[in-house]
Amino acid sequence: MTDATATVEALHALILEALEAGQAEDIVSIPLAGKSTIADHMVIATGRSTRQVAALAQRIEADVKAKLRLPVKTEGLASADWVLLDARDVIVHLFRPEVRQFYALEKMWAFDAAGAPLRAEGARP
Repeated sequence: MTDATATVEALHALILEALEAGQAEDIVSIPLAGKSTIADHMVIATGRSTRQVAALAQRIEADVKAKLRLPVKTEGLASADWVLLDARDVIVHLFRPEVRQFYALEKMWAFDAAGAPLRAEGARP
C-alpha cells in the first residue's frame, strides 16, 4: 500500500467514524476508484434534521482538518438540506431524508460486481 492509498483509506475511515459518532442514518459508501476520476470514494448519509446535517458536516470538516491536516470544501451548509463535502479523494453527500429520496444518488452511482454501471429498470442500453 502506498502512502497516498493509506491516506485515502485513513480519510475514508475517519469520515465513516465521524458519521457513526454523529448518529447519521443510512450510511452508504460507494467505491469510485477505477470508475471515476472525481474521487476514490463517495459517501452518502442522512441526518434527521437540518441541524443534524449541519452538525455532521461541521464534525467531518473539523476532524479531517485536525487529524489529517487536509483541506475540505463545503457547499450547502447554510440551508443544510443537502451538504456536499469535498475532501479530494472522498466526497460526502449529507441529506435530510426527503431530499435524499428525491435525488437518489445511490441509484445514479450504482455499479455491479464487475464494476459496470447498473441500468435503471426499463432503461435502454
